[in-house]
Amino acid sequence: MKAVVVTRSGGPEVLEVRDMPDPQPKAGEVIVRVEAVGINFADTLSTRGTYSGTPPPPFISGREFAGVVESTGDRVMGYTQYGAAAEKIAMKPKFLWPQPKGWSSEQSAAFPVNFLTAYLAYWKAGLTPDAFEPVLRHDLQRRRVLIHAAAGGVGTAAVQIGQLLSIETYGTSSSQEKLDRVKKLGLDHGINYRETDYEQRVQELTNGEGVDAVFEMLGGEHTAKSLRCCRPFGRVIIYGTATGQRHQFDTGAMMAKSLSAHGLWLSILAKDHDLIGRSLQAMQPWIEQGKLHPEIGHILPMEQAGEAHRLMLQRANYGKIVLKIG
Repeated sequence: MKAVVVTRSGGPEVLEVRDMPDPQPKAGEVIVRVEAVGINFADTLSTRGTYSGTPPPPFISGREFAGVVESTGDRVMGYTQYGAAAEKIAMKPKFLWPQPKGWSSEQSAAFPVNFLTAYLAYWKAGLTPDAFEPVLRHDLQRRRVLIHAAAGGVGTAAVQIGQLLSIETYGTSSSQEKLDRVKKLGLDHGINYRETDYEQRVQELTNGEGVDAVFEMLGGEHTAKSLRCCRPFGRVIIYGTATGQRHQFDTGAMMAKSLSAHGLWLSILAKDHDLIGRSLQAMQPWIEQGKLHPEIGHILPMEQAGEAHRLMLQRANYGKIVLKIG
């Protein structure tokens, strides 16, 4: 079979399409003929050898995918740590879910990481009906969320979910063009961080009150800035470190306003079959009603996997980047 292989640790240039042995399923596994793979920032970290749990090269890239189960013909989407960017993959059925009715494999491959991360971020922030500690302030004032990288894959998913939860959304991006596109999805307030300080702008837009939660995947000083964007009892949900810098915390602000920071790592949560099942079930009505859909900015052949990673690293993408397999 053909596969996108990380030949050695490094940047996009180390990705090559090679002939690899077909996977041999273990007991309880099925073979999926992969048709499309979603590209994530975590894939670029795996390529560089800096993502926890990544094997030494050479290995097959890719963590989310969509295709057809060989034995049944069922159309599925799935999630793994690596190995998805190939014509075939062996998977346990509990990490596979039905493709939404009427969706292509390209759309389905763009769904799991972004929408599960976004939904679980709202859940962790106490802003979904099934949250353990729901924030019940919406009867007094509209709840607010700040979404960093609002034009990215998780960002565009979070904007759509926020609209359905009647949450006022604030989003940061590096260009007005991207913000204009996200506003068509329902973003209430766009902030171009190249032109204005988002911490100051959030305070201006909220009359000094702040937001209930921030979805933070930047790291470094942005974690402290995000905390200062919150109003009392607010939460910062940390799900990445795009800057590569250790998260900084403003403990003074945390104590003064009773704030908290929560970690979220889908690679670990994906092993919680019940949690993922509940999350997908919660989003299913929205999918069936056509209210949730992945935003795909680029669809490239698997031979251009390196270019897909470059687009991701240069922040030149809008929404999701998808590779067509085969």
